[in-house]
Amino acid sequence: MLKAAEDGPRQVADIVNISSIAGRVAWNGYGVYNLTKLGLNGFTESLRQEITQRHVRIGVLEPGGVDTELASHNDHKPELREATAAFYEQTEVLAPEDIADGVAYMVTRPRHTSIGELWITPTDQA
Repeated sequence: MLKAAEDGPRQVADIVNISSIAGRVAWNGYGVYNLTKLGLNGFTESLRQEITQRHVRIGVLEPGGVDTELASHNDHKPELREATAAFYEQTEVLAPEDIADGVAYMVTRPRHTSIGELWITPTDQA
């Protein structure tokens, strides 16, 4: 990445980590998921401070509810399955393309601009 930033045609390189708003707000029953997202956010910020001045931009994209298989991982706890199902029924969740659009936004900024964090959430997700 450092070589790409120095020698590449754009003279900048990008790393975008995909986290979650679960890296900011803990949820009952999602301890391990929260842990991994909080850890990724911390790692991203540390790496950003370490190398962003060498034109390797490091950012984290933190989506809210997205139409993915996450809900299917809650089969072991009925109360989580029910809460997740209710959320997906009541919320117009994001599509994977919405996340891709966010990544594209982050990596197409001018060389002198770095997006450190980007939250993308459904408009009806509180």
